[in-house]
This record gives sequence, C-alpha cells and structure tokens, in this order.
Amino acid sequence: MKIDLAKPAAIGFAAALVLTWQLLADLGLVSPVFFPSPARAIGVLVDRINDQSIWLPIGATGLRMLLGWAVASLLGVVIGAAIGSSRIARDLLEPTLEFVRPLPASAVIPVAILFLGLSNQMSIAVIAFGAIWPVLLASVHGFSSVQPELRQVSDVLGFSRGAFIAKIALPSALPDIIAGLRVSLAIALILAVVTEMQASLSGLGWDIFYAQRIYRSADLYAGLIVLGAMGFAGNQLLMQIERRLLLWRESNN
Repeated sequence: MKIDLAKPAAIGFAAALVLTWQLLADLGLVSPVFFPSPARAIGVLVDRINDQSIWLPIGATGLRMLLGWAVASLLGVVIGAAIGSSRIARDLLEPTLEFVRPLPASAVIPVAILFLGLSNQMSIAVIAFGAIWPVLLASVHGFSSVQPELRQVSDVLGFSRGAFIAKIALPSALPDIIAGLRVSLAIALILAVVTEMQASLSGLGWDIFYAQRIYRSADLYAGLIVLGAMGFAGNQLLMQIERRLLLWRESNN
C-alpha cells in the first residue's frame, strides 16, 4: 500500500511556520502593536465569527472577485480562441492587446473611477482587466497548439469552424485554459482587495486598510488569514474541477 506523505509534510510545514510566528511574537523583537501573535489574530477571527461580523465583508469581497473573474474568464477564452484559431483575428487583435497588456491594473483604477465612480462596477471592471491576461494567454496557447492531424480529421468529417472549436479545439485546449483560470482567480482576489482599499468599498480590503489606520494589527492579520483561506479554497475547488474534467489525461498517464 502506497502512503502519500505530501499532505502530512505540508501540514507540518504550515504548523512550523505558525509556531515560528508565535515564538517571534513572544520574544518581543517587534512591538506587538505591529506584530501580534497568531493567538491574538485567531482570537479576533473567532470573535468576528461568533458575532457574525465577518460574513458580510467576506461576501462582498467574494462576490466582486467572482464577478470580475467570470467576466475575465469568458472574454479571455473567447478572445484567446479567436486569436489562437484565426490568423486574421491574430493580426487584428495582437498589436492592441500587446500594447494594453503591460499596463498595471492598479494604474487603470483612476480611469475606471472617472468613468464608473467609486462603485462595485468600477471594482469589477478593474478586476476583469487585470485577471483576463492569464486566461487569454493560456487560451491562445491552447487553441494554437491543436495538432494538425485533428484539424485534418475535422475537415474530413465536414465539421464547421464552430463545431471544430467546440468538439476538438476546446477539449484540447482545456488543460491550458484551466491553468490560466487558476492564476486568474488569485489575481482577481488581489484586485478585489486593492479596489476596496482605493475606493472605500465595504469588504475585507477595507477592513484590513481601516485596521492598519487605527493600529489594530490583530484585526489586520485576521483579515489576511481570511484572504489566504479564500484563495486556498478557490484554488482547491478549481483543482477538483480540473481533475473531473480531465480524467482522460490521468488515464493516459
């Protein structure tokens, strides 16, 4: 019977990090005003769970993250499929996209505020702008890497261009697309927090920013723990979806 030691080792490493954090806090090398112990941070988190004050910020941040990520994912796959499958689309779209892609999403926030104000729509637009690139680039690579033999088979079967993309190109590109989606989700969470801080929108980002301003470091670290848990949960969910959608890849291995 094969024993998988990866998970116990990962849990042990995480526990060692928390223990090191606790020891450093107990030594008092840094003022507890700026560096609270994990016990204090977790205590704040437990209190917020008990009084249910944590759920509204989690819901607000999570909703912005998911909406922005969904828009980015849809546009990224569609545009990536067009560029990866059509030379005409590649020639038309690539120069503009290569000009826009290096722009930091944080630099777009002032422009988004001018057009959309300090609103949820502004936050979602900025999240979508920043999170689209991993999906788009992964989709371009996936669709452009379809084997020529599969294209020839689709021609022999008389597939239309839409049928070829849906039945052959998309399944072939799916591993690349899902990898891009996972990276994109992490970026979406980061930008949700950034826009909340910039625009004073309710959510975990604003809670962390406000805790920093009033020197409540335990509250700040509690917010960071929640953000880490959200990112971890989202990534694990996508990994489970990936395993279910790509069972054929595991069987081939």
